[in-house]
Amino acid sequence: MPPLALALVIAAALLHALWNIAAKKAGGGAHFMLIVAVTVVVLWSPVGLWFAWHAIPHWGLAEWGAVAASAAVHVVYFSTLLAGYRAADLTVVYPVARGTGPLLSSIGAVLLLSESMGAGGAAGVIAIALGVFLIAGGPGLTRRARDPAQRHRVALGIGWGSATGAAICAYTLIDGYAVKVLLISPILVDWMGHALRVPLMLPASLRDRAGFRPALHSQWRHALVVALLSPLAYVLVLYAVTIAPLSHVAPAREVSMLFAALIGGHLLGEADRAWRLLGAACIAGGVVALALG
Repeated sequence: MPPLALALVIAAALLHALWNIAAKKAGGGAHFMLIVAVTVVVLWSPVGLWFAWHAIPHWGLAEWGAVAASAAVHVVYFSTLLAGYRAADLTVVYPVARGTGPLLSSIGAVLLLSESMGAGGAAGVIAIALGVFLIAGGPGLTRRARDPAQRHRVALGIGWGSATGAAICAYTLIDGYAVKVLLISPILVDWMGHALRVPLMLPASLRDRAGFRPALHSQWRHALVVALLSPLAYVLVLYAVTIAPLSHVAPAREVSMLFAALIGGHLLGEADRAWRLLGAACIAGGVVALALG
């Protein structure tokens, strides 16, 4: 991977971990998602509209289809992620999601794109499985097995994290195709995606109109942080994809799990931080091995 691409991925990883901390602390749902999407569209409109003015008149069915599919999958991703954060610890949901995403992407590449996986890739799969075990509590799982409530919380975290990882795999492949094959600007992919998400999110918020004002009052600060950092982090990743293989960038960006395991355990007071940090390191090593193998 070129040094510039690696630098972009590392910077994006830190930003990604930080906005996930904000999303976890917000504890939001459908209203929070809508507030974030609208805030992104407004904040980034000068740049987004400039790119749109020059590119959209030349779009065809493929470009519109890719951006629309990306928007839909991102709604599923964000909904699943926030549901996981409400149900379990960030230091379970986040690393499992970020670990399974590249794992599923690699499996999809082998099955659908006829790519091969060498010994390094197989080692990466084993490292990810070990990392998931450690993040879930490692040896402490034996102790937790006697606590049904905690065992249930860990299981929820792994389940929601895995579902989020599947969504990550889907949007990674879609957006990678958009910037590498269709040559759509990464900024436009992200900004148009947020704009198209707004009508998809409106029905859920309209069903609970009374709850929107309290959500806006209590969550707008966290939404602002997410709206500032999330697009920047993702655009950096998409720019890295334009100068490096997607199969390298997607796993490498999971170093964000190291930041999240450390920051989340410290700021949110979640238990078993040492085991989870070790597990995050295993997953990070595993996804790098997948990229190299």
